[in-house]
Amino acid sequence: MSSAQGARARARTEVTAAIKDEARRQLAADGATKLSLRSVARALGMVSSALYRYFPSRDDLLTALIIDAYDSLGEAAEAAHATVPEADHMGRWTAVCEAVRGWALAHPHEYALIYGSPVPGYSAPETTIPAAARVGLLLIGIVRDAHLGPGLADLPLPADLRPDAERMAGDLAPGLPPEAAVALAAAWAQLFGLVGFELFGQFHGIVEDREPFFRHAATRLAEGVGLPRP
Repeated sequence: MSSAQGARARARTEVTAAIKDEARRQLAADGATKLSLRSVARALGMVSSALYRYFPSRDDLLTALIIDAYDSLGEAAEAAHATVPEADHMGRWTAVCEAVRGWALAHPHEYALIYGSPVPGYSAPETTIPAAARVGLLLIGIVRDAHLGPGLADLPLPADLRPDAERMAGDLAPGLPPEAAVALAAAWAQLFGLVGFELFGQFHGIVEDREPFFRHAATRLAEGVGLPRP
């Protein structure tokens, strides 16, 4: 790459970052429904036609912000997970859960973008899936390691749920028993429900000491997927 090409690439990277930073500021101020390329361009002193060279549509900009948010969340969860000994399956689980909560509290508007109300008229493309799956794959990996190591506790499964449970295990958690796949799906929903309730104010006047409450709830989720205590 020539020096001129390198300079152009750096300039493009800088402008792209500035566009996304301004878009995040507008998300925080006005919400995703009011985000527009024109408003971002105006705030940056750009003409709209110039911004379209970076993001052809509002949906392309939203997709970039969503992928960034999922990746940032995934990085936080993976970093916390890496600090816990491999044999401590429950500790690894709770570290991931607490990292999700910590990231959400530090990035409430980005959390709302990926786990809040859908943006009218926007449908996330498949390109968001790898980033969105990072936390889920961590949790699945922890349960799989426990299953292959010390083993999981017995998990109940109603007979009428078994066909769907077997499908979930095959599609989402190969190598895990259907009972564990169902428990994981429920725990995943409960984890983000707990975080969302705290972030969006549903715990106001109900749960006051929220950190120990969350830690207790995360431990119960770990027990619910059959993880052994260390």
